[in-house]
Amino acid sequence: MTALAAAGGAAVVQAAGTDAWTGVRQQVARWFGRGNPQREHAQLERLDRTAAELEAAQATEVERVRIRQEAAWQGRIEALLEGLEDIEQARVADELRTLLAQQTSHSNVSAGQSGLAVGGNVNVQADHGSAAAVTMGNVTLENRSQPGPHQD
Repeated sequence: MTALAAAGGAAVVQAAGTDAWTGVRQQVARWFGRGNPQREHAQLERLDRTAAELEAAQATEVERVRIRQEAAWQGRIEALLEGLEDIEQARVADELRTLLAQQTSHSNVSAGQSGLAVGGNVNVQADHGSAAAVTMGNVTLENRSQPGPHQD
């Protein structure tokens, strides 16, 4: 459960400030609320405070704020799960896994100036030139023909 809670905390913080935030915010609040509108509203307020803190953080503080917020959300998730009976805990944990899987499958990717971001596998091919890839996950580099003497 600790790993699941850590993944949940990280997912909340990673989504804050992105295009995915509105959906993630609603899903997480609903998950925490467990059908109770007051609890859901309280979580929406906490989520908004998290996003505001991350947005307001100075460049030198961003990583510290992210770590603190991830830990806080991990603690909230752990507390909710630990407060449930075994059968309900398993069901609610599965709901969280589903929520996290949905977020991962819909996550946006971004890159800085002159960068290229791809969500998924990458196939890089070069014809009469060269190609390079650095830290890209599932990368396939192909050179279908061997260079001749004029291409060295």
